Amino acid sequence: MENRQKAGVIVFAGAFQFIIGMLLAELLYPGYSVSANYISDLGATCRDTCVIYQPSATIFNISVIFLGIFILAGTYFIWQEFQNKFMSVLLVLTGAGAIGVGVFPETAGKLHFIVSAIAFLFGALSAIYSCKLVKMPYSYFSVLLGIMSLTAFVLMGFETYLGLGAGGMERMIAYPVLLWGLSFGSYFMSPE
Repeated sequence: MENRQKAGVIVFAGAFQFIIGMLLAELLYPGYSVSANYISDLGATCRDTCVIYQPSATIFNISVIFLGIFILAGTYFIWQEFQNKFMSVLLVLTGAGAIGVGVFPETAGKLHFIVSAIAFLFGALSAIYSCKLVKMPYSYFSVLLGIMSLTAFVLMGFETYLGLGAGGMERMIAYPVLLWGLSFGSYFMSPE
């Protein structure tokens, strides 16, 4: 298997297992609302006090840590294939941010906010920059997914939720990048 195919398998598997883990955690979290609750509430819900629901928290935190590990592992093979420093740095920051989300849940306060922002921002930038590594028409979709995520990131920063609620807007940041991860992995899994 070529380096690009190894990268594809790893990135796809990371995104896939996280999506399944997130959905399972949502199902097991009492009264969870995709509109009202943040994604990270699945790991620990902290407002005035902190509440942790099990097994939801364990599933979510482990799954997001694995997402980060898979991104880092995939980055190694992307580097081996393309020798693209900028893309590698973007992906390393994305993976490190994802690991940070699981290691530092909402109970960690501002540290959680920082690692979440790193994962979201650099995930979106990775999607946009990946157009340098892939061919048309997929390159256009990569840019589009990244721009969608960045736009939602900015709107979320201004607390502009467009009727989706805070949790819904956060998903407009995360879902395009996760969809990009699945499609980016699929793209590289197939032989050239």
